[in-house]
Amino acid sequence: MPVPLRRALSAAALTALLLPLGCSTSLSTRREDEKRMSSNDDVPKPAPRWGIVIHGGAGVIKREALSAEREAAVRAVLTEALQAGHSVLAKGGSSLDAVTAAIRVMEDSPLFNAGKGAVFTHDGKNELDAAIMNGRTREAGAVAGLRHVKNPITLARAVMEKSPHVMMIGEGAEEFAKQQGVELVPESYFYTEERWESLQRALEAEKKQQQAPPEQGQPRGPSTFYETPAGSDHKFGTVGAVALDQAGNLAAGTSTGGMTNKRFGRVGDAPIIGAGTYADPRCAVSATGHGEYFIRYGVARDICARVEYQELPVLEAANQVVLDVLVKAGGEGGVIAMDSQGNIATPFNSAGMYRGYMGPEGTPSVAIFKDKEE
Repeated sequence: MPVPLRRALSAAALTALLLPLGCSTSLSTRREDEKRMSSNDDVPKPAPRWGIVIHGGAGVIKREALSAEREAAVRAVLTEALQAGHSVLAKGGSSLDAVTAAIRVMEDSPLFNAGKGAVFTHDGKNELDAAIMNGRTREAGAVAGLRHVKNPITLARAVMEKSPHVMMIGEGAEEFAKQQGVELVPESYFYTEERWESLQRALEAEKKQQQAPPEQGQPRGPSTFYETPAGSDHKFGTVGAVALDQAGNLAAGTSTGGMTNKRFGRVGDAPIIGAGTYADPRCAVSATGHGEYFIRYGVARDICARVEYQELPVLEAANQVVLDVLVKAGGEGGVIAMDSQGNIATPFNSAGMYRGYMGPEGTPSVAIFKDKEE
């Protein structure tokens, strides 16, 4: 008997044998049954908790150095930013609009190192960076080295939505801002006495460092940047927001004035997609901290990759990266993160992090120090 015929008869015999057991079915039907049995579609799932979480920077924020008046002012602006973003979400608006609205509030405040409150570079200039990302589409926009854009997050969004590019820098970015009607301001707009004094302290510290005998094995010379002296009100100045809207879409945004006394056109992690800012359909992250480490370790994307590939809860993923990976590397800072169900994480390994959350209930929650210290 020819082999093909024997195979055909064998298949027919197997089918006949299985018929009494009710096992004869098409391949497509069997696959549908297997898919149905292996899925959890029949298990009721809670509706996603739409909401917004924000940060206003992390670093050396000591309770004894933070006056009651300053703390009250910071908490007031954080609350205002939460309410601005929440108002968008409550009306059914997009997570992108909520993130933009919240960050603009913080950019307009001199209390945060972004927009109006940007710190000064070594040359006495203000250079601003920002990024925003749409989790649903993974579209992103970023800007760096701005000196005249009042709200960098607005320009970052214009880059995402009105150009074929992801990042623009310096004069080119500001020319694009003019074409898009994004508000520009004179450099004097960003001047604040507090930030100017911080630069002077940093310059004095740099001068003393250069005059002091170098430690054994350490070359004498200027560093890329100098932080303000220990014990001051220095923090890693960045503001950011992540949001989940009622349609289930995530977005993330970050804005910063960089580091006091930075040189050479240094750019940190805030505008680097995957480092300080990232969003996909499952996870959204905005970071604040020592940018070089966040860039090297791709912190924002790393957290979301753990959510995606290891299926970790967002809290566990964020804690692993911020409290383990970064700590071992020597990187200081923190993140805010949210998943597609509205679960949030706000870990930080520094002394404090300005942060807040507002969910469907409409009650803003703001914190600065570790939870047990609040």
